[in-house]
Amino acid sequence: MLEPVENSLSFGAVSYTFAATRGGFGSWRVDPASIRRTTAGILGNDESEPATDPIQFFVDAADVLGVDGSTAAGYVAELTSTLAADVRMASTAVPAAELLEVHHSRLEGHLTGHPLLVANKGRLGFSAADSERYASEARTPLHLVWLAVRRGLAEFRGTPDLSEYGVLERELDPETLEAFRSRLDDPDAYVWLPCHPWQLDHVVRTQWARELATGEIVVLGESPDEYLPTQSIRTMVNISKPSRYQVKLPLKILNTSVYRGIPEHCTLAAPMITQWLRGLWARDDVFRDLGTELLGEVASVTVPHPQLGTHPGIPYQWTETLGCIWRDPVDPRLRDGETVWPLAAVLHPGFTEAAIARAGTDPQTWLAHLIATLLRPLLHLLHHYGITVNPHGENLAVICTPEGLPARLVVKDLVDDINLSTAPIVARGPEPDSHARVLPRKPWPVLRQYLVDALLLGVLNPLASHSLVPEETFWGLVRAEVDLYSRTNPHHADRLSATALTGPSFLRYPLNGYRLTLGYADLDTRPPIPSTGSIPNPLHTAPRL
Repeated sequence: MLEPVENSLSFGAVSYTFAATRGGFGSWRVDPASIRRTTAGILGNDESEPATDPIQFFVDAADVLGVDGSTAAGYVAELTSTLAADVRMASTAVPAAELLEVHHSRLEGHLTGHPLLVANKGRLGFSAADSERYASEARTPLHLVWLAVRRGLAEFRGTPDLSEYGVLERELDPETLEAFRSRLDDPDAYVWLPCHPWQLDHVVRTQWARELATGEIVVLGESPDEYLPTQSIRTMVNISKPSRYQVKLPLKILNTSVYRGIPEHCTLAAPMITQWLRGLWARDDVFRDLGTELLGEVASVTVPHPQLGTHPGIPYQWTETLGCIWRDPVDPRLRDGETVWPLAAVLHPGFTEAAIARAGTDPQTWLAHLIATLLRPLLHLLHHYGITVNPHGENLAVICTPEGLPARLVVKDLVDDINLSTAPIVARGPEPDSHARVLPRKPWPVLRQYLVDALLLGVLNPLASHSLVPEETFWGLVRAEVDLYSRTNPHHADRLSATALTGPSFLRYPLNGYRLTLGYADLDTRPPIPSTGSIPNPLHTAPRL
């Protein structure tokens, strides 16, 4: 293991020193106890003290970084919210070994968040009380409120096997259905959908007040099922009846870079995209042999704002406030003895170590199973079909064998995260028409970045720092999977050359710097993250195992 090296950062009158080694992708492995802040004393003598305040560090660095006052204030608000959430989580932390016994829907509330994003629990728009009630770490079940929206204002869409009434009969008990129907003069004149209670109080009752007053929108009441939020806050999992759908709902809060509404093009396209991908999955021997599960977004309701939705230039936070997407649940996909957990769990302190101990194997064997489970289906999806998802810790889940070894991958959160190669691919077959916004075409080097940034950099690089195996061994395991795919798929040599996953470097997309550069201006679309330079690729120098 490399010995930490002393480093320093100078911000004019303030400087920081710290001991660190370099990890994969040029990242820093900093010893927290080594960080010191030094300021110039009044008499010319420097004053040094341990540095433990990230907000002070950011404020010290803001001038050098060229961050304006408005952006600095907004980012401090996100940092403060994140730290407050981390304190709440620490005060109720459960030993990692016990988390292995927790159902995946409840495990979400124990996970510490995206390690690549500093302000990963910003949630601007939530009050302190809201966070204590509705955030995933609150671990507090809630009931969804159902609305009826007049047809013409709302539109239901589903996969061919799902009718609008079929969804309602699956999601609501007969007694609840009858109670809701009794509150409407003509129940069939409305499209029904669930709504997050926070969104109802803070957005629907204000922004949609006219429609509530005229009866175009009717509040039907709470459904009896209890739900828990996932790490994304806006996706809800039914804990009363886990075989019922997961529900993705808009929340008008700014969290990890964007407002968490649901764009109209996503709700409209979700069932069609799901049906198309299901067709690929059903015909594919590799996905079948690997047991890879696709959680489809099977139905949706779209409610565009009647005035703001048609006016150009309206900030998107105001036009994505009402609607929903229903997603397949994972529980019915599990085989006897299997367990499942979100991929983000591997980064929770102690979880992976406890999982390895439970499996009764050595770290390298367990990690090899994990990396194979992740990469084999994703490399196939990318190179055989020219399709990539956004495979970060919230969008993937890992199914383990009864013995506790990672074995199968779950892919979810599809719409608006699917990208296709610019090059046409015969294996994709007929593609859905008129959906360029949800099926954007991108060249191979850009397409591969979703795998690089979300999985390799966002999940595997932090996991490599846990020192379960030597870091060069860890990247050797990852390299081995890429090499295996290359050897067994020589017919995709041109595509593998274009993605260059073992090349010397990748483009750099700075998630944290993007927020500081963009600021907090109210934009009409979600802006893309620009690339800035490159980062070294640890797979390029990884040993061949």
